[in-house]
Amino acid sequence: MTVAAATRPAQPRRRPGLWATVVVVLVLVGLNLANHVFGWGSLWLGPTGAVALLAFARFSGLTWRQLGLSRRTHASGLRWGLGVIGVVALVYLVGVLVPQTRTAFLDARYHLPPASALLTAFVIIPVGTILLEEVAFRSVLWGFLSRHARVWQVALGSSLLFGLWHVLPASAAVTANPALGAVMVGLGAWQQVVSVAGTVLFTALGGLVAGELRRRSGSILASVGMHWATNALGVLFGLVAWQLA
Repeated sequence: MTVAAATRPAQPRRRPGLWATVVVVLVLVGLNLANHVFGWGSLWLGPTGAVALLAFARFSGLTWRQLGLSRRTHASGLRWGLGVIGVVALVYLVGVLVPQTRTAFLDARYHLPPASALLTAFVIIPVGTILLEEVAFRSVLWGFLSRHARVWQVALGSSLLFGLWHVLPASAAVTANPALGAVMVGLGAWQQVVSVAGTVLFTALGGLVAGELRRRSGSILASVGMHWATNALGVLFGLVAWQLA
């Protein structure tokens, strides 16, 4: 090694600027429109979007640890994720067994034969929904925001964007779920507005919980476990609720 090489200052690692966060948000807007407005299939759009976002994050200088994907945190993420799955399963079981709360599981979108319900819970939801959303909000956005904001700001910002992500699909919830429709029936013209606002608030709160799981475990596997439990177990327990209805 020459003297010049030995004394040359180390090149700083590329640090993503705020522009990178803006790029990610714009990409997510495009993906949301492609799925819910133009009807592009989520089973290929989700994985493609997730890979593209991760590639952009790595190119911009984020490490696997900053993305919640470090091998060192896999075990912690799995423990938290499995624990959350157990808790959600217990809550859903009680909800299905109690007649007064059973109607909340009677979502027409998931009134499916057993084979279709299993396919939805173990393939369509994980690949078409959870993969992209967890990579986008608890991995890439979280990593970029962490470079410029405090932890509470990262959690709040990513969760708010996660809630807004659900604006377009929220309109179908009232007609698909009779229990929700019965609650909204007296609102008249405000029914749609209240439904969308409630969905955004509910998913944003869920995003806060998922973000805390990601922060505590250091891994998005924890938030993936929660996401799968709330969505996929809802389909499986909904299957039981329809049988009991």
